[in-house]
Amino acid sequence: MSVRTVLDTDRGYRRWLPAAPVSGTLRDVSVHDVSDFLGRYAPFDALEPGRLEQVGGAVEIEFHPAGAVIFAQGAAPPEHVWVVRSGIVELVDRERVLDELGPGEMFGHPAMLSGLPTGFEARAREDALCYRLPAEVVAPVLAMPAGVRFVARTLLARAQAAPGAPADELLDDPAHRRVDSFLRTAPVLCPPQTPIREAARRMTETGLSSVIVELGDGRLGIVTDRDLRTHVATGRVPVDAPVAEVMTPDAFTVAPDMLGVEAVIDMIDRGVRHAPVVDAQGRVLGVLDDVDLLAAEGRTPFHLRRTIAEAPTPDALEAASGELPAMLIALFDAGIAPGRISSIQTVVIDALTRRLLELAAEELGPAPVPWSWLALGSLGRREAVPSSDADTGLVWHGADGDPQNRRWMGELAARVVAGLERCGVAADDHGVRADRPLFARSADAWRSELASWIADPEQEKALIAVSVLFDGRVVAGEGLGRPVAAWLAPDARRRVLLRLLARLALAHRPPTGFLRDIVVEHTGEHRGTFDVKQGGVLPIADLARWAGITAGAGDPATGARIERAARAGVLSADDARTLGEAWDLVAGLRLEHQIEQLRAGRPPDDHLRPDALNPLTRRYLREAFRAVAGVQKHLSNELSYGTGA
Repeated sequence: MSVRTVLDTDRGYRRWLPAAPVSGTLRDVSVHDVSDFLGRYAPFDALEPGRLEQVGGAVEIEFHPAGAVIFAQGAAPPEHVWVVRSGIVELVDRERVLDELGPGEMFGHPAMLSGLPTGFEARAREDALCYRLPAEVVAPVLAMPAGVRFVARTLLARAQAAPGAPADELLDDPAHRRVDSFLRTAPVLCPPQTPIREAARRMTETGLSSVIVELGDGRLGIVTDRDLRTHVATGRVPVDAPVAEVMTPDAFTVAPDMLGVEAVIDMIDRGVRHAPVVDAQGRVLGVLDDVDLLAAEGRTPFHLRRTIAEAPTPDALEAASGELPAMLIALFDAGIAPGRISSIQTVVIDALTRRLLELAAEELGPAPVPWSWLALGSLGRREAVPSSDADTGLVWHGADGDPQNRRWMGELAARVVAGLERCGVAADDHGVRADRPLFARSADAWRSELASWIADPEQEKALIAVSVLFDGRVVAGEGLGRPVAAWLAPDARRRVLLRLLARLALAHRPPTGFLRDIVVEHTGEHRGTFDVKQGGVLPIADLARWAGITAGAGDPATGARIERAARAGVLSADDARTLGEAWDLVAGLRLEHQIEQLRAGRPPDDHLRPDALNPLTRRYLREAFRAVAGVQKHLSNELSYGTGA
């Protein structure tokens, strides 16, 4: 339970408005008191008194008792940030405490700035009083030099507080990205005698905000658009003068392998907003802009995420989704890890889904009962690739047979599934889709059907249904971010369930019937290729599902499940290492193949030609397939002797 206050601007103080009765006495708090407190801490300590009073006037006050969750991990991007007034707030990643915040410390700003789901849970470790500020008030403060410094330092501090965190857990944080991954355009280089007019023309043509002046002996100068405004637009320096007259000599440079946040901190400390990126051989690779670092990783994913959230119509969503292939190619070319690219693609598809749901609900009117929209299969695991279709489900929290419920939910699902297809995200061709009765039910009907599938797995589509369901998560509606398995799985049948998941782990076999090369298809449309999804991705994902759920893993991602199973002893260290390395290999090959198909303007698929792989990669792939088959054999033996789940 939380208590929130709102401002009475005429009377100049905040009045406590509890949502429910609370014990104790809460006193009125004046705007001056709020502003005075904020002014003691960064970034608000840099504000002029009048501006500080305006910020204080926008504050809402919340009370969170010990243990209360302020926002959940994976929740929708917040439209506010919070500042701790008293007490302690924990930032928690899957029950691992990343940070403890005390009075004056801010949280919620990484997801608010990025427009991506929250990367951690915020909860009160002890009774906590928090000031809550709306995005439109705090964003301009964070854009000021002191605000940029504050954001950079807090991101870096939290990255150091959680060493070893996987990159895909930090989608709303540029701290773990190399500087060279931000570069998109070659730099403009010129000698010092170049006329300012010519330098300005080249900046305009390339869309860049700076030119690099080569001074010799490895020294560099820089001219920015601000230099042109300050010296040329005011008439102090003529446009035909050489750039040497307006440049900053001995420009501060950064190395391409420096982390983004470390670079921006150095830039802020030196009072510069542009830095040439120079490699060990002295080559200028590009120019880093502090805006790129802190807000616009997003000229690709962050920008697209915001465009989707603000799209007013399904047509506008369809237009926005057209940017997705180019975004994926750009991320791949920037050297982003395949797992992170898949996570980002999933975030974009989640955003499309949520916006389509919002638009559909606006037209349909209020829902008769609460509902939850499910992302299943690879979307549920956050492992989407360009060829991925949309496995979806719908749960409503009311009577299953009520005609009004079914009619409203059916229309909602039909609109969203059709909208996703218009946006290039095809519905699952096996029927795992929210606009089909099998995957659109009341919560009670879902539980009953799941129990039936577990009791009789020979039913049509039972194995497929259980596998995709146990990879699922709630992406909109009631229970946002919650794993589907923990919600709908009947604990009473747990042993039977785990044996069923073990059977699923043996259902897809890697192509190991070869001596010298990879088994390929000999006839049909895909002659001479092998299916990397059927033969590589699914066997590993199925094994990881069984092992991870046996170990109690909450995160449905394949890599996370393997790690959790190893820690719990469900998988041996050798088997876990084998599966992890094989997963990295097949997932990377699959994504690379599909990115090249996108680049060539062809529909992405899973059919790789072994003769297109270099000999070393082919050998690694054969070894990976044999290793995965070995893990499956271990599991099969355990089941045969009754020692498995």
